[in-house]
Amino acid sequence: MVALQPPIKPMLAKATKSQRMPAADKATGGWLFEPKWDGFRVLLFRDGDALTIQSRNGEDLTYCFPEISAALDQLPSACVLDGELVIAHDGRLWFEELSQRIRPHSEAGGWKIAELAANYPASYVAFDLLAIGQQDLTSQTMQERRAALAAMALNPPFFTTPATTDPELAQTWFSEFEGAGLDGVIAKDLGSTYQPGKRAMLKVKHIRTVDVVIAGWRAHKQPGPNNEPVVGSLLLGLYGPQGLHHVGVAASFSAARRVELTELMQRYAVEESGPHPWLSWAQPDPERRQPGGESRWSAGKNLSFHLVRPELVAEVKYDHMEGSRFRHVTSLVRFRPDRTPQSCTFDQLETPVPYDLARVAPGLSD
Repeated sequence: MVALQPPIKPMLAKATKSQRMPAADKATGGWLFEPKWDGFRVLLFRDGDALTIQSRNGEDLTYCFPEISAALDQLPSACVLDGELVIAHDGRLWFEELSQRIRPHSEAGGWKIAELAANYPASYVAFDLLAIGQQDLTSQTMQERRAALAAMALNPPFFTTPATTDPELAQTWFSEFEGAGLDGVIAKDLGSTYQPGKRAMLKVKHIRTVDVVIAGWRAHKQPGPNNEPVVGSLLLGLYGPQGLHHVGVAASFSAARRVELTELMQRYAVEESGPHPWLSWAQPDPERRQPGGESRWSAGKNLSFHLVRPELVAEVKYDHMEGSRFRHVTSLVRFRPDRTPQSCTFDQLETPVPYDLARVAPGLSD
């Protein structure tokens, strides 16, 4: 039996304010740098003939990835790995395809999951080893755990992430690997133990800004001081050949700021009959990406939204795009009364230079 059993909270990372690698004196044992993979963070538990895939939130995702379970013989017979599930082909990572792999538990063993596994097969990139056999490694240092992981010599669909102690090489990775769909660099203290649930690592991510059109808002889960709906997130748009595209949201406002934004949004409110370029989304279409539609991630949350006249321009901070959408929630920097909504186009966005994922992890994107 393997030394550790699920669930285990994964060790987490906190973002740096700089886009440079952290100083050497900030780590007790020096830094180990790894590419930040853009996938699903999961722990793998192999215990004989059983494989468990545990999500970051402690959910069992084993049923969603039968192709990973089918390859368990490529792992030691008893081990616990920390890493990311990814989908890679054509020289890069594809998070959008990976997101399609999550299905309701009622579909376990069904044709849809099998079809998705065949059409969008996942791989697993390991970056930590928490147990081998009956030996719990979480009290060992990162340096010791990395050496044990490297000694495992994983085979596809399992891979070991590249790692370096050279900050200049890590900075080069930060600049180049985004073109292969990666998401920055993770810095780990080589002298640290594994600390479940704690933000004991650092993540160095790209920081960019862009001017967007505010075209709507969703209410926060907590009402305002007078029990009124207040802004929880702002719906953002950019203009393209087909008009105003919904590209993501800005959120994480203080209670006072939510009230201020609500008062501002009310001055631009749109009547139910419009006009508004997103008016048709008042009746959500499950086949179309839209700000008011349910998704496999929404878990029954209220995703209704309020339209505002698309006249306000704001500058938001983001890390990177996934297709035509911001990969993560953006943060509001300031309003831009000096910009016209029509000037907020996709042409503003920085496009990373393509980089072949095979140069990051040979064999991963074959």
